Amino acid sequence: MEERLKNLIEQVDERQEELIDLIKHLIRFKTPAPPARNTAEAQQYIASFLLEKGFVIDQWDVYPGDPNVVGVLKGIDSEHYKSLIINGHIDVAEINEDEDWQTDPFTPVVQNGVVIGRGAADMKGGLAGALFAIQLLHEAGIRLPGDVTFQSVIGEEVGEAGTLECCNRGYTADFAIVCDTTDLHIQGQGGVITGWITVKSKQTFHDGTRREMIHAGGNLFAASAIEKMVKIIQGLQELEKHWAIMKSYPGFPPGTNTINPAVIEGGRHAAFIADECRLWITVHFYPNETYEQVTKEIEEHILAIAQADPWLKENPPTFKWGGSSMIEDRGEIFPALEIDRDHPAVHTLMNAHERISNEETVVGVSPSVNDGGWFGHAGIPAAVYGPGTLREAHSVNEQVSIEQLVQYTKVMLTFIYQWCHSQK
Repeated sequence: MEERLKNLIEQVDERQEELIDLIKHLIRFKTPAPPARNTAEAQQYIASFLLEKGFVIDQWDVYPGDPNVVGVLKGIDSEHYKSLIINGHIDVAEINEDEDWQTDPFTPVVQNGVVIGRGAADMKGGLAGALFAIQLLHEAGIRLPGDVTFQSVIGEEVGEAGTLECCNRGYTADFAIVCDTTDLHIQGQGGVITGWITVKSKQTFHDGTRREMIHAGGNLFAASAIEKMVKIIQGLQELEKHWAIMKSYPGFPPGTNTINPAVIEGGRHAAFIADECRLWITVHFYPNETYEQVTKEIEEHILAIAQADPWLKENPPTFKWGGSSMIEDRGEIFPALEIDRDHPAVHTLMNAHERISNEETVVGVSPSVNDGGWFGHAGIPAAVYGPGTLREAHSVNEQVSIEQLVQYTKVMLTFIYQWCHSQK
């Protein structure tokens, strides 16, 4: 390892208090989502931080009060050396008034080797470590050959695709690392999509006509949309069981690909036969699948069931998939991310982790989801790697280990330096 990189790694230990101050500063920004629309001040801080380190800043509102920040540090030989995106979300999980925090969730506390505060694990620890690595490289006067793009995005906690906005804006690289919560494992993930299935009658009927639609000789071609939705729910259960038998993926327990009927809404009031029913479902799928594939399978299966039912054949269910926000339109998409274990960047990250930790790297899949899938969806090789555990993420008295935060910062220093010195 180059002598100047070794010196920087030693500085992480020597300047540990500065790193802790940085994560504490980030935690103090109150950025819970929901309610969201509260990240402008925190994002301005990150923009100023990156600007001081030589980055060119692009900042724009995804929603009012919730801007994305992208900083680009051009390498001295971008044409010949590899580029990197470092990505993290500035929003944190919501806080309920009755949660038993030992102090204000946004007043960080350091005790017993941990930093406590909302977002410590998910994922202001990851942001702090990556930013501190960038600071040390800048202060040492190291000019990287390859480009570094730093993305601080909004909305991950509520399915608002700040990262998708960055991809759509044209930001790309040879590799992307998402600094979210993985306990310092290198992870891909399955995907999640929500959807609405709607059954709607072409006509409305009074409650007093029910006998005519359910008894012999009634001669009224009608049905309750709620009762017909029961048949669709049963069809979803059949497909879910079929998936559990026929599909699998290494690292996931069998049957992880689920179809959850999460919310049902329907009917007008007691004097009507229910003429509409809506079912909100959540679908989990594997890293080697796309949300386009799984939603197509669901639609084909349910429409086949509808064709076998006289009333549903004439009143077929309709589908609305995904959405831009759980706040704005009650929908979300998190694409899957499949890790390419043979990718040079994954090997570089594994080597960096093993040099710093003296432990074998764990490469696997997350039981949760985050913005990493948007890079896979955009064709950008990526991995998720960050400090903190899922047990701490979203928890009361959320915390991150200082030892792990320091280790993570050292790994990021090493990885950024080595990857951006890799020739194309």
